[in-house]
Amino acid sequence: MQDDLTHILNEIEDPELGIGIVDMGMVYRADWSATGIEVEFTTTSAACPFAEALLQQINDILRHRFREAASIRVRRVLHPPWTVERLSDQARRKLGWSETATESPEHFCSDVAPASRKN
Repeated sequence: MQDDLTHILNEIEDPELGIGIVDMGMVYRADWSATGIEVEFTTTSAACPFAEALLQQINDILRHRFREAASIRVRRVLHPPWTVERLSDQARRKLGWSETATESPEHFCSDVAPASRKN
């Protein structure tokens, strides 16, 4: 069930890059239990103009694909802030970057200090 949840969330793409939000590292938490589904996600910028649209897309796809869930709760979080280190290796390949975060272009999200990579 958990793999299904992650796979379906990754069908939602970042509107600017066309890469799934799981591969982008934007999903911080996705849990499916007897009490329901809980998702916490972030955006690549705190001022992202697509935040509400992403929230709606996540809610819509979960309600459509997991009708049996007791409840569905989706929340946008801003801490910790998203950084390029969160990109999966697959996302890096799609962007034409090497697989290591230290070799990613520094101009992308340069206003955010690097954090350790969490996958």
